[in-house]
Amino acid sequence: MAILSNVSFSCSNISLKPSLPNSSSRPHCLLRCSQQEGKEVGSPLVWSLGEEVSKRSLLALVSASLFFVDPALAFKGGGPYGQGVTRGQDLSGKDFSGQTLIRQDFKTSILRQANFKGAKLLGASFFDADLTGADLSETDLRGADFSLANVTKVNLTNANLEGATATGNTSFKGSNITGADFTDVPLRDDQREYLCRIADGVNATTGNATRDTLLCN
Repeated sequence: MAILSNVSFSCSNISLKPSLPNSSSRPHCLLRCSQQEGKEVGSPLVWSLGEEVSKRSLLALVSASLFFVDPALAFKGGGPYGQGVTRGQDLSGKDFSGQTLIRQDFKTSILRQANFKGAKLLGASFFDADLTGADLSETDLRGADFSLANVTKVNLTNANLEGATATGNTSFKGSNITGADFTDVPLRDDQREYLCRIADGVNATTGNATRDTLLCN
């Protein structure tokens, strides 16, 4: 499509007439065009197409943004600001007992001696967090992420960790796991061996013996 600057043509009084008996069999158009200098007349069709393309581009951009959401927003408390932020914080000794903290984000937080007794922590993330000495007894930790976390000297009595993640150098050394349910928790061989040496009790909620959930010999 060519664009003429300073010179454009506008057509008016367009009439479509059928062929006369003695003329060609094809219909023809009679156009009366007036040349205008010094003016630039934009074609309504071009403008219409331009607007449509702009609308479609904007729609595509908005739609695409829905698929690239900050992963932190998938968890509660993962934003950088606000009173409810629990990610990357020093929460040592804080009392979370009995609270509903489903999919709460505690990534990289310091949670030494924090009290989570009886809390609902389904899908919560403790990735690379320091939980030394924390109380996680009677908690619902199904699907929680303990990857790279320090879980030493933690009270896990009657905790339900079914389907939780504990990859990397996660350590449960010195923790109380009486009655804890480790069903489908992937553990390093050395950690499984260590936990099997101290495993005891039956989970009060699931009725599963701790040793059985750890697949101890």
